[in-house]
Amino acid sequence: MIDIANLTKDYHADGAPAVRGLDLAIATGEFLVLVGPSGCGKTTMLTMINRLTEPSAGEVRIDGRSIRDGDPAALRRRIGFVFQDVGLFPHLTAAENIGITLKLMRMPKPAIEARTDELMAQMQMPRAQFGGRFPRELSGGQRQRIGLARALAARPSIMLMDEPFGALDPLTRDELAPEYRALHDALGLTTVLVTHDMTEAFLLADRIAVMRAGRFVQIGTPQEIVSGPADDFVRGLIENPRKRARALARVLGADPT
Repeated sequence: MIDIANLTKDYHADGAPAVRGLDLAIATGEFLVLVGPSGCGKTTMLTMINRLTEPSAGEVRIDGRSIRDGDPAALRRRIGFVFQDVGLFPHLTAAENIGITLKLMRMPKPAIEARTDELMAQMQMPRAQFGGRFPRELSGGQRQRIGLARALAARPSIMLMDEPFGALDPLTRDELAPEYRALHDALGLTTVLVTHDMTEAFLLADRIAVMRAGRFVQIGTPQEIVSGPADDFVRGLIENPRKRARALARVLGADPT
């Protein structure tokens, strides 16, 4: 579904490119996770897919068509985007936030209402209880659910997610992440998710693309990466969740194996 060829972004002529020469093919229905340290180019790559950031060189094609061939606003309405900080409009209710994209698309009001009801039920936040609340009246997890519903409102086939669970408390994060994975599968979405958490990558991804300094270090399934890390950098990323598991086992007095 998404083909990336020689994708490069150079913000400063006298500095190293933020992203350089990326090549990647993402299949329809795939859940791809971009993982790597802060500043490695993950978010830059993500935002070039929907033209929030314009590449300095290279190309992105969706269903065989270059994204440069159409209107950027129309492209973004076909691609859901979920941010870490959610970005809900504070002056709009939860229901209004979900329906805003459909309103901009000039969808009839009854259709907007019906779609909003459907999405709020899907997010386990029935409209009768939560639809009239403003973002400040919602918990972090509830706000993220509304942000996810808004991203899904126009029935996109592609979802881009930038650290969507990073700001949530651990219990909410452990609940929402697998819920989204189940939703991805049920709706047949193609998802590209950015994280710096290798555990999250292992639990969610069909494939993982490890980035460092603007380049791909290794791309593969979780099993392929664990069984054959490309270098010491990747090996260190893999070892981190193992270290945490062993440390937790020691604290709890459990078997570290």
